[in-house]
Amino acid sequence: MRPRSSRFLVSAAAPKDFPPSGALPEVAIAGRSNVGKSSLINALCGSVLARTSRTPGRTRLINWFEVVPAKGKPLALVDLPGYGYAQVDKAMRESWRPLIESYLAERAALRAVVLLVDIRRGAEDEELDFAPWLLARGITVIPVLTKSDKLGKAQRQPIAAKLLKALGKGPSLIKPILFSANENLGIDDLWRAIGKAAEAPAKAKAPATAGAEPEVEADG
Repeated sequence: MRPRSSRFLVSAAAPKDFPPSGALPEVAIAGRSNVGKSSLINALCGSVLARTSRTPGRTRLINWFEVVPAKGKPLALVDLPGYGYAQVDKAMRESWRPLIESYLAERAALRAVVLLVDIRRGAEDEELDFAPWLLARGITVIPVLTKSDKLGKAQRQPIAAKLLKALGKGPSLIKPILFSANENLGIDDLWRAIGKAAEAPAKAKAPATAGAEPEVEADG
């Protein structure tokens, strides 16, 4: 499924730079470094809009892309900085954290987060903390197992079932989608999940438990 059109909108290095909320429903894309986030965004957009940094862990911006799907209304895909890249200085990672938390906690236009997990690595501590944090706030989570072409077909579904069980419970957690940009696997399924989430009315986000924060260290 190719969108009718797509274009870059804006980047933000601080909450004050966010575009006005509400013009388009937003679906955020989140994942650790080298999980294949840029490839997934480009596959969804039908063109090369998201570029991979030559120095992983250095992307510090939130990027908005407007997409007009083949079916449905226009929406914004929001590329969040990656996380989990150990070579980035901890102080630098911590400086990016308020940017991501402000977006996730306060963005009225946010409808869902597409959470990317490398199928060969499975969910790690960051994802196991991050997904329940999102679900507790009423944010729909769409898990996507990237690089699924790297494993045989018989291996994929058991890993998807394990991921669904590990991430938590609740009506806002979608069944994991197997994805491969190389094989065009899962693009239609992902677009259906994104379209359904984008068309849903905005949810009132539940306040997080005092002191509870997603254990996700941003890096690009």
